[in-house]
Amino acid sequence: MEQDQIHKKIGRNLQSIRKARSLSLDQVAELTGVSKAMIGQIERGDSNPTISILWKIVNGLHISFTSLIEEEETKVTHIRFEELEPFSEDDGRYRAFPLIPFDQHKQFEIYTVELDAGCGHESEPHNEGVEEYILMSQGELRLDIQQDTYRLQAGDALHFTADKPHTYTNLSDGKTVYHTIIFYPKS
Repeated sequence: MEQDQIHKKIGRNLQSIRKARSLSLDQVAELTGVSKAMIGQIERGDSNPTISILWKIVNGLHISFTSLIEEEETKVTHIRFEELEPFSEDDGRYRAFPLIPFDQHKQFEIYTVELDAGCGHESEPHNEGVEEYILMSQGELRLDIQQDTYRLQAGDALHFTADKPHTYTNLSDGKTVYHTIIFYPKS
């Protein structure tokens, strides 16, 4: 592997680690004892850092040396809807399929929800700061958030802070389907 490729990879990986931890260049400089200017040059691939500088960075950030040079894996997860086991209530008339499970690093989860005709579902208030994004796919949904009522049809979307009681009701004669993204703030 060429030296040029290695220092560009180090730069990409360092920047990725810094951003994943929500650290500024100043904060990384403070943690590692390497100047802000040098950190910036390394991240841009403009500098070929010495091994001693790299050791300062890995020790200051408490990461492995190889984490700066490893290839980033492209991760693909294929979820088959028919293989998902739903959470269900109301004798199976309300079904929530965990499409994308919660991940600590991403702070959200995604469900596909199906409500049979006439079905309603009351949701307890979530923790403070939790947000829901509703993306309608089929049918008609009434969403009551405390005293406010919203009517959604296929193609509509709604975003709300979910720390208040909220109720979903299928207003159509058939099945209503929506996708919900639930975002959890970092604690």
